[in-house]
Amino acid sequence: MSHTPHELMEEFPDKTDVMHRLKGEDAHFARMFDEYHSINRAIHRAETNVEPTDDLHMSEMRKERMALKDKIAVILRDA
Repeated sequence: MSHTPHELMEEFPDKTDVMHRLKGEDAHFARMFDEYHSINRAIHRAETNVEPTDDLHMSEMRKERMALKDKIAVILRDA
């Protein structure tokens, strides 16, 4: 298991300029961006036992992060 955070800037390194632009221009994108980072931080804290959680909750958080990442990827692809 990796304890490396899945930051969006690392996940989409070729889209950093687009992400910065969209955060300022698109409220929906900005909200999803913030939600992704919030759930990503929660997962990282759980993985590193700063805030441990059970396996079911961890699985649900990872699914939520993946769904947000997929939605963000579509927006970035179309931008």
